[in-house]
Amino acid sequence: MGQQYSQLFDKLTHFIKQQQIFFVGTADIDGRVNISPKGLDTFRIINHKQVVWLNLTGSGNETSAHIQSFPRMTLMFNAYIGNPMILRLYGTASVIHQNDEQWDGFYGLFDEYIGARQIFLMDIEMVQTSCGMAVPLYDYQQQRVQLIESASRKGKEGMKTYWKEKNQTSIDDKQTNIVEKNL
Repeated sequence: MGQQYSQLFDKLTHFIKQQQIFFVGTADIDGRVNISPKGLDTFRIINHKQVVWLNLTGSGNETSAHIQSFPRMTLMFNAYIGNPMILRLYGTASVIHQNDEQWDGFYGLFDEYIGARQIFLMDIEMVQTSCGMAVPLYDYQQQRVQLIESASRKGKEGMKTYWKEKNQTSIDDKQTNIVEKNL
């Protein structure tokens, strides 16, 4: 049976730290809903009511566009081994760009990635668990490295060019402000 809480507690924090993947859900007031899988070592728990995750450069930039106009966010973690569980964090988020004064403090929590483009800070409003009994069992092999390798080949200047060409607007033509805030 699912449970709802107002914040994380130690058992749930431990569960999150064991996961190799999480999903981010956002939507603007209109347009498409976006759900993105995230991996690598890009998630941190600040406290029982706040989390932060590092957004690496990808083909789209929907989350940034959505959060800047409608700051609601859902994060979802699934158990793919062991006891079944789904954990959702509901809250409001803000986007931190590289030229924002908060960037250095939060970026220092993560390994350095050439493709780092934004950080999302989420204030948790509700935590919900559910059974997850229909989520299949999977064996984790390893994190993919293609995104890191691609960013390394492009280098910092190549990433900035990519942002200008591919990451300035969402699929619904909403602004991400990546060029204005990061260059």
